[in-house]
Amino acid sequence: MANTKELSVEDKLRALYSLQLVDSKIDEIRSVRGELPLEVEDLEDEVAGLTTRLEKFKSDLESIDAQIKEKKNAIDEHKSTIKKYQEQQKNVRNNREYNSLTKEIEFQELEIQLAEKHIKEMKASIEHKKEVVSQTKEKLEAKQTHLKHKKAELNDIMSETEKEENFLIEKSEELQKQIEGRLLTAYKRIRGSVRNGLAVVSIERGASAGSFFTIPPQTQMEIAGRKKIITDEHSGRILIDSFLAEEVKQDMENLFAKL
Repeated sequence: MANTKELSVEDKLRALYSLQLVDSKIDEIRSVRGELPLEVEDLEDEVAGLTTRLEKFKSDLESIDAQIKEKKNAIDEHKSTIKKYQEQQKNVRNNREYNSLTKEIEFQELEIQLAEKHIKEMKASIEHKKEVVSQTKEKLEAKQTHLKHKKAELNDIMSETEKEENFLIEKSEELQKQIEGRLLTAYKRIRGSVRNGLAVVSIERGASAGSFFTIPPQTQMEIAGRKKIITDEHSGRILIDSFLAEEVKQDMENLFAKL
């Protein structure tokens, strides 16, 4: 590892621009993947959500089935009680006892009607839930198929670029170790604040690359002198002269060509 204290300003600028080119190459690889990783993640969440929903419907249906069985058992008990009361009516001693048993029978019949009404409602609920389950299953199968295709697409891209990306990440980490903490922090801050991730740019036609603001000749001479780190007053980017940029680009292109 290089001793950062011994690095000249020119060496610092070389290391910074080399890091910029490597990080930009990593950005380029990741942009190919685009939103795929997020799409896969969202689809996985949707599949998990639909699966949980289906499990809940299954539990609900089992619960309703159990309630229907309870109601049917209750109806059998009510019918059995009615028969018992009807038998007792044959042996009553007076009208009062007969009427009392009649009321009990009527109450049992009302309980049967109520139970049958609940069974009818629960059966309707089952039919509705079964319809929703069928629709949810179709939706789940469609999402699972979509997820399978998206995962395959992502895996293809990953397998093509993984080796190259890992190499570049290692190179980026290696270059970062050559740059003093203050400069590296500034580089990362600038990179994170600009849309294209360019924290270090060269001078092109008297202006910083990608900018329309002309840099004063005196400043251009100072940049070409490579004696101090100079930033663009408009964008905050670190500036290097075009000759140094070309030298570093050539070195990096030779490196990238080996991938």
